Amino acid sequence: MLKVVDSHTEGEPTRVVLEGGPDLGSGPLSERAKRLATEHKDFYRSLVVEPYGQEAMVGALLVEPTDPSCVTGVIYFDAAAVIGMCGHGTIGLAATLAHIGKIDVGTHKIETPVGIVEVTLTDKNTVTVQNIESYRFKKGVELDVEGVGKVVGDIAYGGNWFFIVDDSPTPVLPSNIRTLTEIGIKVRETIYAHGIEGENGGIIDHIVFYGPALTDKGHTRNFVLCPDDAYDRSPCGTGSSARLSCLAADQRLAPGEAIYQESTIGSGYTLSYQLGSKPGGIIPSITGQAFITREANIVVNPTDPLRHGVQL
Repeated sequence: MLKVVDSHTEGEPTRVVLEGGPDLGSGPLSERAKRLATEHKDFYRSLVVEPYGQEAMVGALLVEPTDPSCVTGVIYFDAAAVIGMCGHGTIGLAATLAHIGKIDVGTHKIETPVGIVEVTLTDKNTVTVQNIESYRFKKGVELDVEGVGKVVGDIAYGGNWFFIVDDSPTPVLPSNIRTLTEIGIKVRETIYAHGIEGENGGIIDHIVFYGPALTDKGHTRNFVLCPDDAYDRSPCGTGSSARLSCLAADQRLAPGEAIYQESTIGSGYTLSYQLGSKPGGIIPSITGQAFITREANIVVNPTDPLRHGVQL
């Protein structure tokens, strides 16, 4: 039996596992995340795919932090992989911790496998995440994508690795979600085929396309393809962090200047940054809202042939 709390952050679902997860031992969260990825794939996959989960859901497994100043540790995952950090998931986690009475209005630290982040809870739904230091690794990488043509993008890090395309190959509109998904998959396959990586062999498993905003307050609108080939209903917190590093590097956004980033479905985050400690590094700030949708006990059915999720 697993105790979970579900939420959505600007439309993107998060499932926080409060009780019943596997014993990952002790030590650095990065090592515990590797154990989850290699030894417990059936566990994490079953929680975020049909029939027990849903498309685009990200899971958040609560674990003991190594840093006593942190209110909790967390390991994030989706249907395809254990991931280093998740912006929308952290906003959802903060709202969940407030819902169960573990935190109140104020600023709190949360430990992730890629570092400690801060969350500021303004009210039970509104959260600002101060993410880990983010940066652009390479600018203007050209790809020749079969069936699409030349695509130019930046490689940047915001807790996960992203290929960020400023000028989307097709308009970033809700009516184009299927086309954007198919193009995003082709771009990622081209990246893999050519051995293109982030720093220190980082796997570039997120693709982001940008287009004009569809509202007066928006800066731009984005489409984010996640590792499991679902699109992010929110503007993607780690993707927005990576994007901010590119805007900062190109001097297109000043430190402390706020913008409103629209998602594919029309929800959004308020974004800003401060300069980081490393050359080219920034400290992103992401503000959004999360809403609790469900408290549940997940029943583990050992005789259910689909207990580890639908696999096609």
